Amino acid sequence: MEENFIECTVLHEEAVKKIKEKMPEDGYIYDLAELFKVFADSTRMKIIYALLEEELCVCDIANIVGTTQSAISHQLRILKQAKLVKFRKEGKVVFYSLDDEHIEEIVKKGSEHIEEL
Repeated sequence: MEENFIECTVLHEEAVKKIKEKMPEDGYIYDLAELFKVFADSTRMKIIYALLEEELCVCDIANIVGTTQSAISHQLRILKQAKLVKFRKEGKVVFYSLDDEHIEEIVKKGSEHIEEL
């Protein structure tokens, strides 16, 4: 497999070397990109915003978001796989909440960036 490099007349060798040494492995970069893909869906963002307030069951989330329980369950499955939400059972009812404080920090930083534009 041939690698394509941009040809340029000036190469800042020290800067390139320093950054390449600090660059995470491709697998790590892939995982990070996959995490951000999860945030790239408006329904999932609505679910996250709702769960920023308090833990909720699927029925309550569906009502807040304005879609079906089936659609919410599908999105919650994606959020669980990404370790963004967790759940607990109380009898037959399953309650969902954000997995940890990092999710709130990510949303807050994204909001700050949007408000700057």
